[in-house]
Amino acid sequence: MLRRLVVSALLVIAISGTAALAQNTNSSQTVRPRTATTNTNKAATEPGQSTDVQKPTTTPPASRRVQPKPKVAATPAPGAGSVTEAFNALLNGIRNADVNAVTRIYWNSPRLILFNSNGSVTKGWEQMRRNRESSYKDVKDVKLEVRDVSITMLGRDGAVVSCLWTQSQTFKGAPDSASGRMTLVFKRVAKDWKVIHLHTSDPARALPVERPSPSTTP
Repeated sequence: MLRRLVVSALLVIAISGTAALAQNTNSSQTVRPRTATTNTNKAATEPGQSTDVQKPTTTPPASRRVQPKPKVAATPAPGAGSVTEAFNALLNGIRNADVNAVTRIYWNSPRLILFNSNGSVTKGWEQMRRNRESSYKDVKDVKLEVRDVSITMLGRDGAVVSCLWTQSQTFKGAPDSASGRMTLVFKRVAKDWKVIHLHTSDPARALPVERPSPSTTP
């Protein structure tokens, strides 16, 4: 009988302890873990802790070298060099009052037409040569300057030359000068470039060489 009482007492004590333990476990408050905040701007204060903050290494972008664009050189039109030579030969003939050098550059044809700066018209190579022969013998000290020369090629066999001109000279012992604009039409005849049309402008001050003669057709 005494043994049963002892066993019963031990069971009561065990059950009471278990209930108390369960009650303590269920009634305990759950503690939320504190999230540590990292402040990279705040220096560490613990001894031995480094205050240097290592930043990730960034590689700067490689610089690209821009290659300069090649310069494009203007290619002269085919035949422009030969037209320039013919034009310069005409200018030099005028400066030297050389009838042969000048008339050689013109188209030897009755269809040659010159619009002179005085408003008259010279038709045909023969008439042009007679006018030059009659005037050049009295011309001395010719100075001819051209500027703003422009050459436009018209295919392989044609070209237009335009410029501004200023000419001074002594004609029959008296000084004379004039200036204006000039347009020449060149045509390839065989292997040479010939002037087939000339148009000069300066109606107020016409050169003696371009003044109308009795045989000039108005």
